[in-house]
Amino acid sequence: MNRYPVWKYAIILVVLLVGVLYTLPNFFGESPAVQVSSGKATIKIDTGTVQRVQDALGAAGLKADALTFDGNSIKARFLTPDDQLKAKDALQHALVPDASDPSYVVALNLLSSTPSWLSALHAAPMYLGLDLRGGVHFMLQVDMAAALTKKADSLAGDIRSLLREKTVRHGGISRNGQVVEVKARDAQTVQAARNAIADQFPELLLTDAPDGTEFVLRAALKPEAARKVQEMALKQNITTLHNRINELGVSEPVIQQQGVDRIVVQLPGVQDTAKAKDILGRTATLEVRMVDESSDARSAETGRAPVPFGSERYPDRNGQSLVVKKQFILTGENLTDAQPGFDSQTQEPTVNLTLDAKGSRIFRDVTRENVGKRMAIILFEKGKGEVVTAPVIRSEISGGRVQISGRMTAMEATDTSLLLRAGSLAAPMEIIEELTIGPTLGAENISKGLHSVTWGFVVICVFMCVYYMMFGVFSSLALGLNLLLLMAVLSMLQATLTLPGIAAMALALGMAIDSNVLINERVREELRAGAAPQAAIHAGYDRAWATILDSNISTLIVGLALLAFGSGPVRGFAVVHCIGILTSMFSAVFFSRGLVNLWYGRQKKLKSVAIGTVWRPDGGTALSRAE
Repeated sequence: MNRYPVWKYAIILVVLLVGVLYTLPNFFGESPAVQVSSGKATIKIDTGTVQRVQDALGAAGLKADALTFDGNSIKARFLTPDDQLKAKDALQHALVPDASDPSYVVALNLLSSTPSWLSALHAAPMYLGLDLRGGVHFMLQVDMAAALTKKADSLAGDIRSLLREKTVRHGGISRNGQVVEVKARDAQTVQAARNAIADQFPELLLTDAPDGTEFVLRAALKPEAARKVQEMALKQNITTLHNRINELGVSEPVIQQQGVDRIVVQLPGVQDTAKAKDILGRTATLEVRMVDESSDARSAETGRAPVPFGSERYPDRNGQSLVVKKQFILTGENLTDAQPGFDSQTQEPTVNLTLDAKGSRIFRDVTRENVGKRMAIILFEKGKGEVVTAPVIRSEISGGRVQISGRMTAMEATDTSLLLRAGSLAAPMEIIEELTIGPTLGAENISKGLHSVTWGFVVICVFMCVYYMMFGVFSSLALGLNLLLLMAVLSMLQATLTLPGIAAMALALGMAIDSNVLINERVREELRAGAAPQAAIHAGYDRAWATILDSNISTLIVGLALLAFGSGPVRGFAVVHCIGILTSMFSAVFFSRGLVNLWYGRQKKLKSVAIGTVWRPDGGTALSRAE
């Protein structure tokens, strides 16, 4: 009656083993580390950089406990925070000689100390939130007016190209705030311009009025189109922030929209606030310009002559100079995609670009007029430009698809594609709120949270063992398994644990033990009714299951509602709450019954069970001690 088949015990053992393995990484803590990553999109981190890091540490008399290279950054782990700070100073001095133009980002970080054999099993600790690990919190205000102004500038250029194609003679196109104004000499020209613009740009609201002897056609974004521009600007800024924050190596950054024009950025574990602000505030733009092919420009590249008027000199990726014209042809806004590939004829690595409608039109005209000349793609960061590539135009390029090739390796083609796709901020942002939580405060929060969960667990176990005796021991073991599984699942999901999450963990203990209380009281009721011990155990578990299932499902529904509609700390609480409910149903029912069956199920003539004092209806009691 009360016996489990072998396969059920096998499931329990497997679950117990998995729970232990995936919970273990959380007990090894974190080690202080220094991370070196690229400070510019055109700077690569490679094995040569690793050697420079090793040489710099050796020259400073420091030895890293571990040095890892993941392809994008180098992380040096140290035993003490003092060594970490010394290493940062040494690497900063060796790799960043010019602080105003840093080629590398040297930042403090914290790395998991999980042993390699656990990492090989993909066992990793839970991420810790800002309130537990320490770090920085920023609130960024997006300048939506600037986004609309930028869109108006783009529309002015598009309208100018459109009217040129339609041979509509106008008296000038200008931007007045967020409105594009087209001047015309007569009403017929205004009507022709209105028809062309309305057909090509349905998102614009057009109005015209006389202006002295001329007419003015005004084009402004419709309210719904303006909202869409603002939404896209916010999304592009969030995407760009994700790309930039990857340079800091933050394990679980929080980057989310708040309201219609604000972005919240939380960087757990980041100790270098100044470096974080520098990364977030970085501006990166792409421009396509023609190379100045004159003899004066060639002399200026070698420094033998000044740069010709109307041109500028920029370094390329090899450190050599290239003189390009000031007037840009296209910007990164016209680029919709960039992917690495290979030339179908020469099999050389290439970068395949996809342009938007405006970019396609401009690129077709420019390449038709400049066959045999060079075109430079320049990346601007912090006001300084660098030539990414400068290919020769072989023929007219139409259709919006551009192929860049010439003396590139497959890795360089991949890197260039990533660089071109990175984009820039769609609108300026300003930090309006900054909060720093030190690692000491985070450690204090962890300590208090662990103490609350630990003491809550101990008090519950003591009460259960005193009140329910042996069944209380089974309940306590089931509660321990529930806590183990909860931590294991959170670790496997790589969830972020916050203070509300610890509160949900403590609540999960109280809710989990409630199931065992229901079971134990059901068994007591059966014993009071005169049932045999084995029959009482069987009936107690069977009849309590329906009540346990109903109560847990109703509580799970509330947790899912919090998960769906909540945000921030509420979601952190809801995640732990929902997982705790699921693990408690396994541990409180399946696992605890397995223990009871293992202890009592082998005894055919069971006379009594240790489940505390059982009061009979007649006022008497039944002994409830282990036989």
